[in-house]
Amino acid sequence: MTRTPLPVILLAAGASARMRGQDKLLEDVDGQPLLRRQARLARGVGPVLVALPPAPHPRYTALSGLDITALPVPDAAEGMGASLRTAFAALPPRTPAAMVMLADMPDVQAEDLIWLAEAVDVQSDKLIWRAATDQGAPGHPIIFAAPLFAQMRALRGDDGGRSVVHSVADRVQLVPLPGNRARQDLDTPEDWSAWRCRMRD
Repeated sequence: MTRTPLPVILLAAGASARMRGQDKLLEDVDGQPLLRRQARLARGVGPVLVALPPAPHPRYTALSGLDITALPVPDAAEGMGASLRTAFAALPPRTPAAMVMLADMPDVQAEDLIWLAEAVDVQSDKLIWRAATDQGAPGHPIIFAAPLFAQMRALRGDDGGRSVVHSVADRVQLVPLPGNRARQDLDTPEDWSAWRCRMRD
């Protein structure tokens, strides 16, 4: 059976507040800005919608030339809820499910996204397919089925969809990824320094 492409919502509107003046999404990973890398990986799953701060912003330049849809989030300072509202409202009609991907997780690989997407069965009783560590700790990305889209469009504040996930906890399927890929995000210069040391080792 051929997998149906899934839209991927790439969350990249945050302020990198903990980076003390640097932008974590513009850090070099695999010879390119992290944001560009993540968007290119996501294109392997389906069309990509990138939630971004209002223009002008250097993140738009990092995405230049890629086949993605840039979605400026006017109220991005409100938190992740604003990005999710904007992105889920922009999904095409009759979209069966959509993946939400964080942009600050450099350990995630293309095969991880495809593995997660292939777990989706919208005919089953599941409403969420969520990446997990190899030990079963829930993480990201997360795929939401269409019956949850209205709730995602109603999010407020910095709720990254946690309330929606909790509301259907018995209908969530965890999809383990290798190691700690599903939970490794980098928020501070110290996080990045430690990660680069591990990569060199």
